[in-house]
Amino acid sequence: MTIRVLLADDQALLRGAFRVLIDAEDDMEVVGEAADGHEAVELARATRPDIVLMDIRMPGADGLGATAAICGDEDLAGTRVLILTTFEIDEYVAQALRAGAGGFLGKGADPKELLAAVRTVAAGDALLSPAATRAVIDRFLAQPGPAAADTAERLAVLTAREREVMAMAATGLTNEEIAERMYVSPFTVRTHVHRAMAKLDARDRAQLVAIAYQSGLVPPGRPS
Repeated sequence: MTIRVLLADDQALLRGAFRVLIDAEDDMEVVGEAADGHEAVELARATRPDIVLMDIRMPGADGLGATAAICGDEDLAGTRVLILTTFEIDEYVAQALRAGAGGFLGKGADPKELLAAVRTVAAGDALLSPAATRAVIDRFLAQPGPAAADTAERLAVLTAREREVMAMAATGLTNEEIAERMYVSPFTVRTHVHRAMAKLDARDRAQLVAIAYQSGLVPPGRPS
């Protein structure tokens, strides 16, 4: 199947570069371009894309508001938002996740990373860049929470493989990168992640990362 992508960025030059990159892929096509949040929502409703590649800072309605509108529209249940921004700071990451974004990637990512991110989010997986993962961790560590020992007991329901995958995800690795390190398929990694989330009642990948640090599965500090 072809992944249908809507571009939302106020910089025409960037939209043009993204269009060339995406349209060059056999399994992707750009179905529209928006220069602000309002236009992004309107075009999403008109074109029903699989992915909206969304900038945060745009004139008028910003990307966060547009993300909330798209993710909250029942008619757009099949559309997922991938945030692509220069500003990978904790407040933006937290707001984007609350708005329903399926992924968060910095504009410093190389073309290969961007294309992989589009495919990951289109497949139904959440994706956080290493910088965004650090922002989630820093924000989480600054807040009081349950004792590590109490949280660690929750991990008893996980298999050794699920804990291993969870720990790698907490460092910001994508499913593809984890799969390479474990010599398994990305599908297998995705299955482990989803099972860990279900067993721990984690609503998304970001919360799974937070639990990994809270429980002591991964030592406090910045992931590599």
